Amino acid sequence: MYVGWALRLRRRGDRWSWGRTVSWCVGMVVLWWTTSGGPALYGHVLFSAHMAQHMVLAMVVPILLVLGAPVTLALRGLPTRKDGSRGPREWLLILVHSRWGQFIANPVVSAVLFASSLIVFYYTPLFSWSLHSYVGHLWMVVHFTGAGYLFANALIGIDPGPNRLGYPQRLILLFATMAFHAFFGVALISSETLLVPDWFGLLGRTWGASAIEDQQTGGSVAWGIGELPTLLLAVLVATSWARSDEREAKRKDRKADRDGDAELREYNAMLEKLADRDEAAPPR
Repeated sequence: MYVGWALRLRRRGDRWSWGRTVSWCVGMVVLWWTTSGGPALYGHVLFSAHMAQHMVLAMVVPILLVLGAPVTLALRGLPTRKDGSRGPREWLLILVHSRWGQFIANPVVSAVLFASSLIVFYYTPLFSWSLHSYVGHLWMVVHFTGAGYLFANALIGIDPGPNRLGYPQRLILLFATMAFHAFFGVALISSETLLVPDWFGLLGRTWGASAIEDQQTGGSVAWGIGELPTLLLAVLVATSWARSDEREAKRKDRKADRDGDAELREYNAMLEKLADRDEAAPPR
């Protein structure tokens, strides 16, 4: 559907970045490999493999999908209904601008959801449910991919929905959230208590590291894999910041060309009035 929408725009003469199309397609390939390849198979046997799957779903796939701007493409590519009925485009707009959609896409809410999910998932029966139940496993995939998508979209996305913070606040939010991720990884590395012992402790695996050693390795994975996506997000936020400043400078230059730099003339006139008032004031 994504490629079809992009081609539809090009056929009618509208532009759509090939880079965004490539980013979306690569994200879908990575999502397929993570959920159907080695991480999915070994994630039920090794905690370290499970954590690798989790981190790719939550931090790698969402960045690639967000850069694809699927909501913006859908709103441009889907037909608009003229008869007052609601089609896919109309329902998408309702969802994006609904109170629930605005709330869950709020940068602070998405960051809290993204960070707190780690604790809620791994230190409650939800983790065991995802291992024992296929439905639980699917829920895990959807939840962490969705939470990562909302967080990345609040930082670097162009899709409509969230009221995004200023660029300095975005960087602060990013590093605060990633610090929480690092703390979670360190907690696993230093832990001597096995998570879901009735699963990982009773598999009877005769190869590889012990269950607790593998869990500590998983903590290193959680800490290590998070560094590169964090750096990439920080670079993307900084790049967007620089481009925003450049666009604002060009906008002001165009405005100055249109009105003969009236804003500067008004500012200079104000300074002259202040100087004249100071000269006319009696000495103290």
